[in-house]
Amino acid sequence: MNARSLQANSSFYRMIRAHGKRALVDSFMVRRPSVSERMAWGKALRKQTPRAALAIYEKRKNRPDPIEILERQNVSRVRALVPVRYGRMLANPFGFLRGAAAIMASDLSKSPVSGTRVAACGDAHVKNFGVYASAERNLIFSINDFDEVYVGPWEWDLKRLTASAVVATQFMGGDKAKSEQAARECVRLYRKRICKYAEMGYLDVWYDRIDERAVLNGLAPGARRIAYNIIDKVRHIRPLEKLTEQVNGRHRFIEDVPLIVHETRSDSGTPIKLMLDRILRAYVDSLSYDRKVLLSRYQFVDFARKVVGVGSVGTRCWVLLLQGIESNDSLFLQVKQAQRSFLEPYADLKLPFTNQGRRVVFGQRLTQGSPDIFLGWGRVDGNDFYVRQLAELKGDAAFDNFDTFLHYCGLCGWALALAHAKSGDPATIAGYCGKSDALDEAIAKFAMSYSKQTEEDLETLVKAKRTGRIKAATK
Repeated sequence: MNARSLQANSSFYRMIRAHGKRALVDSFMVRRPSVSERMAWGKALRKQTPRAALAIYEKRKNRPDPIEILERQNVSRVRALVPVRYGRMLANPFGFLRGAAAIMASDLSKSPVSGTRVAACGDAHVKNFGVYASAERNLIFSINDFDEVYVGPWEWDLKRLTASAVVATQFMGGDKAKSEQAARECVRLYRKRICKYAEMGYLDVWYDRIDERAVLNGLAPGARRIAYNIIDKVRHIRPLEKLTEQVNGRHRFIEDVPLIVHETRSDSGTPIKLMLDRILRAYVDSLSYDRKVLLSRYQFVDFARKVVGVGSVGTRCWVLLLQGIESNDSLFLQVKQAQRSFLEPYADLKLPFTNQGRRVVFGQRLTQGSPDIFLGWGRVDGNDFYVRQLAELKGDAAFDNFDTFLHYCGLCGWALALAHAKSGDPATIAGYCGKSDALDEAIAKFAMSYSKQTEEDLETLVKAKRTGRIKAATK
């Protein structure tokens, strides 16, 4: 079986190609290539794209203006919140990198790739990983945000992760040696774990988790204590106490203008409470019947518009409070607008979803395996949304030293490998990655080069503010 046939027979490619057709069922009769065959194909891909080629980053002469890319994204966003987005990006190089995923996607689209694709996260920076509760309410370390998930080369995710590790290290005061070490650790753990997943059965990969024990193992005593405290803090989160206050005997979201605001009408003048009710009605149709029964027991109590992240600032997002039979029986939901992924224009395969919220949910379910039980999607007035639980045992990391951060970089690489192994073909990727540190060296070199591009683009944004092309808010 040649390389093209092996690629065509990967489960991810069959799923996309045969969506909505009986061919997906008929394909159960087709012989599946062995692990050794798929690894051999991955190794053969090095001939057309040597691993050393992944180190290359050269600013192209016709590179699009990065400010124009950001401005195009702002067209569909809440205009009043755009200055908040710029303000967060101007804060430091890492803040800029977080908000500039579309810029980096444009750059990566012209870079060499091996030719193997996965459900790419699209925004795999180090702050997009953290602890969340699985459907069984166990704490799991994984990717947190799937807004940009799409079909794409696995290298794009790994390059964005390593670039963010370098920029974050530099922001913390690390030198060139430490920056390279952080990048290499991301790649080393990715490569090590993808090779392990290549030898595992599909169900074993599906059920694999990076649980609390895995997070704590390998840490030095001091770092382990810090990590344990973070996990313990997540376990004891009380969203009702943290997010709300009592007003006239009822719980209401605590306002933090302009980040958390009680709004009554949308931009078009529609009462937001009415619009949210319509969104929830549409969303319910995406849930399984047992989830519908559970959700129906809760009553709508309060809502507020919320600004989230850096890259997502300006997209429409609301937090909702629902309560059960007791006042402390609370359910928090986040309703977030879903737009087209910025990876889509660069993808040579298209996902078969017309609803962008469904695309996001697909990506999270496929790569996490046991996500939020209330994850769903809907559409109202031509706008797509997805819904998930808010603050349901979720938390991210804080770092007080480089050694702790270095271990965290390795965890991110591991989590990315697990996500790619679930959505793509780990054996083919492992065959390309190999067992030496050639890939580590190449992608770390790319990350160091791209950190300089990030600094240059940040200066461009600073200039745009100085000349009045953009406006920025400090909140």
